[in-house]
Amino acid sequence: MTKIAIIGDVGGCVVQLAEAIGPIVEDPDALVIQVGDLIDRGPDSSGVLALVRQRLDAGGCGWIQLIGNHESQYLGGEPFWPQKLAPADVELLQTWWMKEWLRVAAAVRTADGEELLITHAGLGVEAWRALGAPVTAGTAADLLNTRPEELLWHDRGPLWAEAGPEVYQSWLQAEEPVPFGQIHGHSTIVSYRRQTWLCGERIRQRSTVDWTARYTVTRIGGCRFIGVDPKHGTTGAPTWSPLILHGATLLS
Repeated sequence: MTKIAIIGDVGGCVVQLAEAIGPIVEDPDALVIQVGDLIDRGPDSSGVLALVRQRLDAGGCGWIQLIGNHESQYLGGEPFWPQKLAPADVELLQTWWMKEWLRVAAAVRTADGEELLITHAGLGVEAWRALGAPVTAGTAADLLNTRPEELLWHDRGPLWAEAGPEVYQSWLQAEEPVPFGQIHGHSTIVSYRRQTWLCGERIRQRSTVDWTARYTVTRIGGCRFIGVDPKHGTTGAPTWSPLILHGATLLS
């Protein structure tokens, strides 16, 4: 067991990423899982990729990098962001993808025995069924890491699903029991800047927010769904922290 730090969307904010990982990467027992969307919107996407490259070039020890929808546009998805990466940065992402240093999913077991699937945007019921309805987070991560094309680029798949309507609401309405909890970035059910909710009452009643660390926890069917996108915007969030899971175990 180890300390696992989950880092939400970075979006080109290299200063915020560097400050967050500084004390973590010095810990030999710590593992970082970053949920994707390293690039775009913020001031220095190239700087973010260079920082992550230092970790991955060292053999990937202590760092698991997931793919977000912003990376996907350079790896087989449709281009959508108007400001394009430099050719060298595009080549870097494509190399990570080819070497499988860039994954779709990870899974962890907490010290309390809770299993959590980690993806960029979350796995809604429709996508979970299309994956074969796996009953453990580890199996779900392994299946997603085979890169199923029909899910990977789907607008409700694990790179694009919106947390409130397409992930949480779908599990609230599902006939099947919730098989495992999830951690995701990409979207959130609150506005951190205005400190207001962006979801319906049914989801809100099941949710709590850490406004300073910038993550939400929603309980559905006895499982936790944790949103970790800090919404850095173009300049970076004034306060935020990675989600730390002490005594956790990597499953996939």
